[in-house]
Amino acid sequence: MRTLVDLTCQVLMQAPMTRPEAERLVAATRARVLELFPEKAETFDLILAPRFERLMREHVGPPQSRGRLLPFPKR
Repeated sequence: MRTLVDLTCQVLMQAPMTRPEAERLVAATRARVLELFPEKAETFDLILAPRFERLMREHVGPPQSRGRLLPFPKR
């Protein structure tokens, strides 16, 4: 899981992509993590989703619309 998350973070920071492409990448990462570790959905949503959201905001740009592909928890 660590390798998958690290690779996703690197791609978000380095690859030129649109916000929808980045959201699809994060969604695919979440799906793969949950395939490997089905019991980690809450961990993903609490720890990794905000990290991916921050990276997308900093390196890809803000969401184009109000809707999001992933439900990032509000704090």
